[in-house]
Amino acid sequence: MEAVLNESTNSHLGQSESKEEDSNRDGAAADAVLLPPVPPASVHVNVAAEKVLFYGTKMMETVQNSVDIEFENVSFTATQGNIFTKKNHKEILHKVAGRFPPGQLIAIMGPSGAGKSTLLDVLSGYRLQGVNGNVYVNGKTRNLKQFRKSSCYITQDDRLQPLLTVEENMQVAADLKLPSSVSSHEKNRTIDEILVTLKLIETKKVRAARLSGGQKKRLSIALELVSNPMVMFLDEPTTGLDSSSCTTCITLLKQLTQQGKTIVCTIHQPSASLFAMFDQVYVLADGYCLYQGATNRLVPFLEDVGYPCPKYHNPADYVIELACGEYGTEKPLQMVQATGNGKSLNYFNNPERLSNNSKIRETDNKTPNDDALLPTSQLNQLKVLLRRGFLKSSRDETLTYLRVGTNIVVGLMLGSIYWKAGNDGSKVLDNYNLLFAILMHHMMATMMLTILTFPQEMSILIKEHFNRWYSLKMYYTSVTLVDIPLSILCCFVFTVIIYFMTDQPFETVRFFMFFITCMLVVLVAQGFGLVIGAYFNVVNGTFVGPTLTVPMMMFSGFGVRLCDLPQYMYWGSYTSYLRYALEGVVGAIYGRGRETIDCPEEKFCMYKYPKDFLLMVGVRSDQFDNDMIALFIFLFVLRISAFVVLRYKLFSVR
Repeated sequence: MEAVLNESTNSHLGQSESKEEDSNRDGAAADAVLLPPVPPASVHVNVAAEKVLFYGTKMMETVQNSVDIEFENVSFTATQGNIFTKKNHKEILHKVAGRFPPGQLIAIMGPSGAGKSTLLDVLSGYRLQGVNGNVYVNGKTRNLKQFRKSSCYITQDDRLQPLLTVEENMQVAADLKLPSSVSSHEKNRTIDEILVTLKLIETKKVRAARLSGGQKKRLSIALELVSNPMVMFLDEPTTGLDSSSCTTCITLLKQLTQQGKTIVCTIHQPSASLFAMFDQVYVLADGYCLYQGATNRLVPFLEDVGYPCPKYHNPADYVIELACGEYGTEKPLQMVQATGNGKSLNYFNNPERLSNNSKIRETDNKTPNDDALLPTSQLNQLKVLLRRGFLKSSRDETLTYLRVGTNIVVGLMLGSIYWKAGNDGSKVLDNYNLLFAILMHHMMATMMLTILTFPQEMSILIKEHFNRWYSLKMYYTSVTLVDIPLSILCCFVFTVIIYFMTDQPFETVRFFMFFITCMLVVLVAQGFGLVIGAYFNVVNGTFVGPTLTVPMMMFSGFGVRLCDLPQYMYWGSYTSYLRYALEGVVGAIYGRGRETIDCPEEKFCMYKYPKDFLLMVGVRSDQFDNDMIALFIFLFVLRISAFVVLRYKLFSVR
């Protein structure tokens, strides 16, 4: 198909389709391209929308210009396979071209697998690997970092904070996306105006999890409108919505274009009334452009290529049927040739008014770093993220209440089973089993909870980080700090219950040695869970996590003493943080020169002398400090590894 295109594109591009069709909308679309950018406050739209843009621009202390997007020879090659299988390369987009003028509501259409979302990802800058071709912004080669300052990308799935209300979600967005110099009063006023415009003001106090599908979609748009982007990319904004919600959503997007915004949406198969609301349509099939131009010129185009749309037939449905090859495989090819794979502007309204000035292929040398792209300081980002994190924790039934309750219940159960075993010379081995069970509880409960919950947070992180809400460093710091108070509380409550129910030595030093060891196990296990949760999805993570726990148990010294390990396997003990944790808790209970353990008269106590027991299990009583240092090293290494994996995942998906 591509070979035929190369031979025939030039001849079709030379043809002039000069049909004059007068309509008010044609003239308006042309004027939107020709007129110079004006301050948003002077655009006459509905009052609420005008106020939103006016105050948003005032707070940003800049007047953003309209954005004209043009692209040529854009291709994308996906790599399939992994390290265990042969990697295959598949080209999704085939050197497509196009023009998206400012002030337009543009639909990218096509059947499933046509490359709609891929093209949207490439134009938004979300997709970086495997991309070739040129993208121009206002005639200049796009500087991606600069472009991201004036654009946003709204994903198909609604990645919202479900535990926060609409107002709280908006407040977080305003605090992160607007300069710190903006007063709280101005932020609140802007939030209210955006919610009024998007018809969400009545849901202001409703949590995002309880919103309808249409309301969630509008809230996703509202969050990005806070920073007043001049280009908005939306992936399937009408998916999962009923007819009324679809119309409401597209109508609101249409209103935003009257402020000079360029709005590009992917849409699968709109109704005739919905299709007519778009200013421009870009049709894809198998990675090629079948049509590019005004929606009201699609029917004349189909007539010109010899495939007239049947009377009373939805043009959107008919062009998709053509793209799918339902009327023959040669028809999509002829349509691609007629449009020059997107290079032809003949079917735009007033195409002669679209300037084709020579494009500047040099970008601005003053490329800011990632932190310079962010509207607020890192300290402010951390403050806002901490506030959001603590608010979520106070409402999270799983991460907070269930976690506290589980520690209380498990502590009571273990305390009942091993009642007063800590000071009974006949139950030393039972108490040893209890110490290992305590470590397993702290490790598995914390690790699995992180593995199960973090992937959901990961999807929100990808969206917010790409749209320049905050830096990854501040996000990761907030996640770490928010969980520390809860981890300390849960571990302390569990330790108090288990320590006194099992009658461990009532010495302050021993208690805190025991507690610190357990606390470090919790933090290390959480870091281990973050590494797995950041890299794997929930299904794979729940398999990998417990599987990697098995060798840690083998090399911990429980069951098989470290001195009994084969010499060629002894290295494994250094990789198990359970080894150092077990040595720590055993040393806390039986080390430090503990006196003879009480022995009931009617029972035989083999290990009533703690030194004999320590010798039997192969634990030295003077290693507690070294064990704590080792756990701190594990904590540091795993936390840094989690950050590295998180950063890798953020950019590998692009």
